[in-house]
Amino acid sequence: MKHLAVINKYFWKYKTRFLLGILFIVLSNYFRILAPQVSGYVVDQAEQLIRQQTAANTATENKRIANYDYLVQQFIHVIQTHKNSITTNILISAVILFLLALIGGFFMFLMRQTIIVMSRHIEYDQKNEIFTHYQQLDAAFYKTHSTGDLMNRITEDVSRVRMYVGPAVMYFINLAATIGFCLFFMFKTNWHLTLYVLSPLPILAVTIYYVNTIINRKSEKIQALLSDLTTAAQESYSGIRVIKSFVQEKSMLQFFNDNSEDYKKNAIGLARVEAIYFPSMTLLIGISTLLTIAIGGWYLIHQQYNVSAGTILEFVIYINMLTFPVSAIGWTASMIQRAAASQKRINEFLHTEPAIKDHPNVKPGHVSGDIHFQNVSFTYPNTGIKALSHFNLSIKAGEKVLLLGRTGSGKSTIAQLMLHFYNPDEGNITIGGVNVQDIPLKTLRTEISYIPQDVFLFSDTIANNIAFGQQGSIDRNLVEEAAKNASVHNEIMRFEKQYDTMVGERGVTLSGGQKQRISIARALIKQPEIIVFDDCLSAVDAKTENEIVTNLYRFLKDKTGIIITHRIFSTFRFDKIVVLEDGVITEEGTHESLLQHNGYYAELYRIQVLEKMQQA
Repeated sequence: MKHLAVINKYFWKYKTRFLLGILFIVLSNYFRILAPQVSGYVVDQAEQLIRQQTAANTATENKRIANYDYLVQQFIHVIQTHKNSITTNILISAVILFLLALIGGFFMFLMRQTIIVMSRHIEYDQKNEIFTHYQQLDAAFYKTHSTGDLMNRITEDVSRVRMYVGPAVMYFINLAATIGFCLFFMFKTNWHLTLYVLSPLPILAVTIYYVNTIINRKSEKIQALLSDLTTAAQESYSGIRVIKSFVQEKSMLQFFNDNSEDYKKNAIGLARVEAIYFPSMTLLIGISTLLTIAIGGWYLIHQQYNVSAGTILEFVIYINMLTFPVSAIGWTASMIQRAAASQKRINEFLHTEPAIKDHPNVKPGHVSGDIHFQNVSFTYPNTGIKALSHFNLSIKAGEKVLLLGRTGSGKSTIAQLMLHFYNPDEGNITIGGVNVQDIPLKTLRTEISYIPQDVFLFSDTIANNIAFGQQGSIDRNLVEEAAKNASVHNEIMRFEKQYDTMVGERGVTLSGGQKQRISIARALIKQPEIIVFDDCLSAVDAKTENEIVTNLYRFLKDKTGIIITHRIFSTFRFDKIVVLEDGVITEEGTHESLLQHNGYYAELYRIQVLEKMQQA
């Protein structure tokens, strides 16, 4: 239950609905609890109709009426005052029972409209809270946690918590109100009979405690298995083209079947426990009913403790009224235990502090000026791979820099550290003389455009994907201008719906080159001070590449541009070319100076020139 304490803030937020819901539950049960007393009075009246009324019968009836609720006493007083026949009194009582059922049902309707609706509001708030926290978590977190698990916690786990704040809370309060009212009037009517009737309850309490422990343990395991199952399905859907191209449908199905089988076994085990549990509750209630009739009948026959046929009927109705609440003890406890297990999983992520976040000393302002990497070293925490080692680099404002190197040389790491996706192990990174750790993340990432090598497009229109970084309404002219600079406008215009074309999940309906160019347009539309291209032209042909490079040279006239690649752009005049190898700079200079140096850059340049000559 301690894990569910974080939900209390939502109960406070919706305290008006919550308190009204409690009131409606109490009122609903109050009017329902009057029915057994009116029914008992009706049976006693019928008994008098069969027998000749005697003074002894009248005295017993008066004692019983004195134990009734105040409203029932007033009702009996009114109908007795009018001196109606017993038959008429029975008919009037039947009408009153019908009205009590209507009133109780009306308050039950209001009860659900407050408590259940409140639970939907809490579900909405909690999902938003989790999603907001997910977006604040750093890149390292997402490298160590699967998407399926993240999805399961924000969907299935939140749904189980909603069952606690809605139905479980409602049934628990209803249970307390029903049991409270029933026990009060049962003891008030005949405490001897009540003690016998309630004797099975200690067995019930022990059973509930024991079974709930089992349910809680199984619920935690089931939720973990469901996350694994969701992850397996999500990865299969995302990688369906790879699965089909390698003809691995059968093996992936077997992998999913194995996970599904584990989940099924544990879910069936939990269902088996509940299947035994609930009939046991019904059995104990049935024993209580049997005791009521047997012992009550004995008292009636021997005329003990003022027990009448009406008393037995009252107790039978009380016991039947207790049937659902007592049976629901297990159901409610099961929902609470499942919710606790789910909330524990949710709390694990909610209590995870992002490693990258703004600290109190951040300095608001614009991102511009010289960029300096000063003795920077960085090792990826999840793999232990050392990406940079005592790295030093200076880029003046407005310079165009080419970062060149083989795969794994640390090129992309430079971009990610500059965007403060990670903190360096050693050294400092400054922009305009300000450490990137002292720049607000929103400012840093708003004013630096980054085109990653792993292109991601949303399942939306092309226009919305390009305008993703824009604030406010979409300016279609700016969208088209950005697309022209990225050399993708003409291809978009050939689509049937042009810029309103839906690109599908992750841009699956587009070619690799089209996706890359749309992602470039998305970066250009921001009009940033600094723009970083991380190997984002690998999927375009040479002609399109030259066209894009020409446009970029014009676009980057007064901006700082960093192009990360493993190829040489001979048509783009860079102010500085930096060659990396194993996280350190091995060559640095201009195109001409590096050719004279006759190192890796010169060798790569000769290879590319030779390839172009062969293609020509």
